[in-house]
Amino acid sequence: MSSESISRRGWVFGSWLTAFTALWLGLVTVGGHWAEVFSHWAIAVAMAMGSYFGASTPMGGGAVGFPVLVLLLGEPAAVGRDFSFAIQAIGMVSASIYIWVTGRQVAWRILAWALASGAIVVPVAIVGLIPLLPPLVVKLMFAVVWAGFGLVHFFRWREIEDLEGAGAHTAERDLRLGLTVGLAGGLVSAVTGVGINMLLYMVLVMLFRSDAKIAIPTSVIAMAALSVVGVVTRALLGGVHPEVYLNWLAAAPVVVLGAPLGALMVQRLPRAPTLWIVSALCVGQFFWTCFHEQVWGANLIAALTGVVICVLAFEMLYRRGRHHESCWKSVRDRAS
Repeated sequence: MSSESISRRGWVFGSWLTAFTALWLGLVTVGGHWAEVFSHWAIAVAMAMGSYFGASTPMGGGAVGFPVLVLLLGEPAAVGRDFSFAIQAIGMVSASIYIWVTGRQVAWRILAWALASGAIVVPVAIVGLIPLLPPLVVKLMFAVVWAGFGLVHFFRWREIEDLEGAGAHTAERDLRLGLTVGLAGGLVSAVTGVGINMLLYMVLVMLFRSDAKIAIPTSVIAMAALSVVGVVTRALLGGVHPEVYLNWLAAAPVVVLGAPLGALMVQRLPRAPTLWIVSALCVGQFFWTCFHEQVWGANLIAALTGVVICVLAFEMLYRRGRHHESCWKSVRDRAS
């Protein structure tokens, strides 16, 4: 996109920041919450890192917010999940606006299909599934999925770093895989507060062989949209837990700028260090969860089995992507 086009769109991002700041100041001042904002400083500090990595990687801000609130600060899993939705509805939306303003390349077609199914799954799962799940299941699902994601990145980081271009997209593939990602990612997101971003990124990178600089902005927009759906659903079902709201007030002014900064830096920094840091965080939180929740015996075996299944599933995506890439290149070579 030309600098002139970016300049014409720039007012949108500026207006968004101005409107949010006015709203936040009004909520804190009228509600008399200044003391609570300062007392919840820990989540604001954590989300300074969380928002940056949330928009510069496929993690999402909730991938930091959930374990910090639940494992470090001792909040219930439901509070961690709802906070993830609430804070991403600001941070990831802010990053998405920045991505649009700056004209970053996005895989719009598969994104649209993923959101079409994900926006249906999230409310249905929140209403029908979440009340049936014990808190430990929620914590372990989060830990298992992200540990599998982290391990695959340890194995394949060099190839991911070298990918270039949008990948092998067709209308039929985008429809079929987009709807599938929306179903699976919407389910994981409804349970843990994050998920569709990581799954969409993995499909784009492993299967489509897309450049991470395209896959990450696409995943950011996906998580932003479903976070808004999640927040609205929770609000309609009876409001937001007070701790979710107070933590949100403390962290929101941090993430509204931290997430766009992450979206900016993903285009400028080498990908390898970021991939290593993300992988270490994802694997580390699995062991932290198991230790914190005293997961031993059959539960530990089940959790480790889940990690193996996730790794194998992601590895299958990788192998199918490599095979399809080879076939695609052969067709192009013959055509030329």
